[in-house]
Parts: sequence; structure tokens; C-alpha cells
Amino acid sequence: MSADHVRLHHVPWGRSFRVLWLLQEMGITPEIIRYEIGSKGMRAPELLDHSPAGRIPALEIDGITIFESAAILQYLCESRPEHGFGRAPGHADRVAYLEAMGFAETMASLIEQLNLNHLFLRPPAKPSPTVVKLNTLRLADTLRALDGMVAGDYLLPSGFSAADAMMGFNLFAAPYYVRMEQWPGLLAYWERLQARPGFQAAAEIEGPQAFYAKDFYEVPSDD
Repeated sequence: MSADHVRLHHVPWGRSFRVLWLLQEMGITPEIIRYEIGSKGMRAPELLDHSPAGRIPALEIDGITIFESAAILQYLCESRPEHGFGRAPGHADRVAYLEAMGFAETMASLIEQLNLNHLFLRPPAKPSPTVVKLNTLRLADTLRALDGMVAGDYLLPSGFSAADAMMGFNLFAAPYYVRMEQWPGLLAYWERLQARPGFQAAAEIEGPQAFYAKDFYEVPSDD
């Protein structure tokens, strides 16, 4: 692959959407190699050569390959600083930026656990109501914290950044598990993110989501 070619290893409406979104914000449309969670393709050499654990995303760009969405977004911001989506050392929002980038994965790990329990267990396996309830409450705690982190239109007073792409994507998945009406400011923030041309361009590439079969997943009963 030539150094100027960009290729994204991608699961539609998965964590790799963060990368697709920021690329669109930068005016870059990659070649997309699509995968399905749980399929044999996730263990294929074509992915493992780029992401050793068979995890999505992986991005081939500038003649190198990077995996892990936070690392990819950081690299994109540092290699293309003209877009202003990172916060370099010395910037007033640097610490808040780093906190948000890391906190996004704290939240995403809880969403992942809920996805596993609600969507991927097959009979006779059953999700533990206690575990699901605990992770749902923990997810709600992170959303409550995020509601307090939003500063103006975006997470940082200085405007849109890669942290919004990291954290904002979680707001696509979280409403399937937690009622969001209790945080109207957070819903308004999510609406602002969805209104961005970069988000809309990425969503058009994705098409309708087919990951969640229900509008909302209740905590299972003990019966």
C-alpha cells in the first residue's frame, strides 16, 4: 500500500466510528475494510497483521499501521495539527483533553460489558442480573460525570476536539441501556455532535445501525 493511501479496518457503528468521524472532520475518506463482530474475519491474518488482538479499529496511514482508537486519534491530531483537533502540551485545555480521552474508554468498557451480556450470550447461557445492573449503574455514573464535563458547546472551552469524537461516540450506544432524559444538557450536546458535517458524512458512510435490535435493553429479571 502506498504511503498516501488510507485504509480503515472497521466495524460499522463500533469504536472505529470514532476514527471514521475524525477522518471525515479532516476531509479524509479512507478505503474501508468492514468486519462483523464475532465472525471468523476477526481472526483472519488480514486483521491480525494490523491489530494483534484482532480488535477494531486499525488504521493504515502514512505508511504505518496504528491500532486502538485513542492512539489513532492522537496520531491524527499530532500529524495533522492544522485542523486543531488536538491539545498540545502547554495548552490551557491539555489536562481536560487527556482526561476526556481516557474517560471515554472507561465509559466504553462498560458499554462493551453490557453489549456482551445483552447481545452476545446464547442459550443456555444467561446474563447475570446482578452484573448487568451493576454495570448499568456504573454507566449511568459515567454519564452523570460527562454531563458535568461539557463546557459550552463541546467538552472543552476551546471548542471541538478529538475528545468529542472519543466521548461523543459513546452517546450513540449508551441510550440503549440508560434513560438519557435525566440529562437534557447531555442530550443537547449529543445533538450538536450529530449536527456536525463530519459526523453526518461518517454516518452516511455507515448507513443505518444494525447492531442493536431493540430500542432499549432492560436489566434482566432474576426469574
